[in-house]
Amino acid sequence: MNPVLVKRKFEEREVRRVKLGVFDIDGVLRGKHVSLDKFWSAEESGLGFCDVVFGWDIGDVLYDNVQYTGWHTGYPDALCRMDLSTFRMVPWEPGTALFLLDMAGKDGQALPIAPRQVLGRVVEHAGTLGYVPFFSAEYEFFVFRETPQSLREKSFRNLTPLTPGMFGYSVMRASANADFVLQVIDQLAAFDLPLEGFHTETGPGVYEAAIAVAEGVTGADRAALFKTAVKEIAARHNLIPTFMAKWNGELPGSSGHIHQSLWNQDKKNNLFYDAEGMSALMRQYLAGLVTNLPELMVMMCPTINSYKRTVPGFWAPVNATWGVDNRTTAVRAIPGRSKSTRIEMRLSGADMNPYLAMAASLAAGLDGIERQLEPPPATVDAYSSGEAPRLPGTLAEATALFRASALARRAFGDEFVEHYAATREWEVRQYNKAVTDWELARYFEAV
Repeated sequence: MNPVLVKRKFEEREVRRVKLGVFDIDGVLRGKHVSLDKFWSAEESGLGFCDVVFGWDIGDVLYDNVQYTGWHTGYPDALCRMDLSTFRMVPWEPGTALFLLDMAGKDGQALPIAPRQVLGRVVEHAGTLGYVPFFSAEYEFFVFRETPQSLREKSFRNLTPLTPGMFGYSVMRASANADFVLQVIDQLAAFDLPLEGFHTETGPGVYEAAIAVAEGVTGADRAALFKTAVKEIAARHNLIPTFMAKWNGELPGSSGHIHQSLWNQDKKNNLFYDAEGMSALMRQYLAGLVTNLPELMVMMCPTINSYKRTVPGFWAPVNATWGVDNRTTAVRAIPGRSKSTRIEMRLSGADMNPYLAMAASLAAGLDGIERQLEPPPATVDAYSSGEAPRLPGTLAEATALFRASALARRAFGDEFVEHYAATREWEVRQYNKAVTDWELARYFEAV
């Protein structure tokens, strides 16, 4: 979209302010509102944005182990450019337009550690091979009748879910909360974030949303903006959703499944489709996913909590397996019609940064194509399959495999690998020094 068209849209939609943002390593949208004068100035010359957004963790605590920025650099402003193609109006903030930013490195080129640009580089590599990737995300999330204040007053315990009971695919439950449900569906559509489906899942107050498929980075933009948008809409109903992978040990976790396919350059032919089932290209891509999952898992399961979800019997994978329309495996092949044939990555959780999870999936699949890999035999019950490679069981284990991965360094670059691994090692350190409620209850009196 060019600036002239943007100005016309601003006039038509009576834009009075603009929201600009960049997604950080953890997938959190960091941004600000700016005036129209500031916006047009930034559109011409770029915008300074403090590079601390890549120098602190999800709780705004400064990393002490990254090279990109820190006390040694003084946390300067980095140059950001607006991607005008990301323009959308924010329906729940009348008169507000939103654009995503791409941050530049110190050399003025694209910042190698920025998640959106990490995915962009892998998408570009797919293009050099003659492929156009398409993605869609599918999120599960729990909704609570809480506020930021009540969460802290209750110490995140004894929370009130939107609705009680285990009511998967419940038309009744969704209808009872139609004021929230319909606003999510309608306002996301107006936000250029259409949903293909929205329904209750099994669990108290849990919903699943399937986002409409889109090309390349746009698919990740939609997935990343979805979480922020749902949180903002929910706040207007005095509700809070959580996208934690596993907020309660007794309930199923929350997934962030990624549907993906490769199309030819004119975007008319799904290269995964074959009238007899899966194409040879789809099988190679699938083989790349299964082969590379252990060492790229940390890009799909990025938190300590992610690994509380990947346990047997809770609809999440525990080993590097695949199957045809099989929901116990890490990778689900979905042969179908020419438009619908695709692969579903079931390993990623709702806590994923979709830019990084999609970059990892695409890089792994392309590696399978470039090496012409063949997948192992399909698995029937992945929980009882003793032959498949085990997936990492902790963030520390997954990070170590990632740091040593030749594919990661080739696909994403040394600078990103070192930075991302350092941020996950930091996360492990923060967890290791914490004293949990479980430890207090188990050991306080008994030892």
